Amino acid sequence: MHTYVKGARSERELLNRFYSSGYSVLRSAGSGVNSLGPDIIAIKDGVCLAFECKAWERSRLSIDYDGFEKLRKWKDNTKFPTYVAWRMNNRGWYFIELEEMKKGEKDYSITKKKTLEIGRDWERLGFGKPKMEVAVESSMQKIA
Repeated sequence: MHTYVKGARSERELLNRFYSSGYSVLRSAGSGVNSLGPDIIAIKDGVCLAFECKAWERSRLSIDYDGFEKLRKWKDNTKFPTYVAWRMNNRGWYFIELEEMKKGEKDYSITKKKTLEIGRDWERLGFGKPKMEVAVESSMQKIA
């Protein structure tokens, strides 16, 4: 399957999941092509969350320096908790904080093994719960 088609389909899947859980959601125009911000923004109960989506079936997820710095700048400017959302086949979505990605020679990356050890999936973050403030408490404390 073409990479863009798979990525766009995965983004819509996550967008619909947030919407079904009561969030107001936006998907960036040009997402995955020439984006200056994250792919998805989800808002509920006054909490705004940002997500850069990746649907890769590899042992490691990476983001080039330029893309990563744009995400970091977005997070710094907005103060929104900002995640890389990694959709893994047969496992679902996992959410990685930018600080958890390691700077390498060519990019920022994280391994699938490390992501699974962290274990921050949909249920652990509590995206389906009514009060998002509880679910992102640790992220909110970091930006306070």
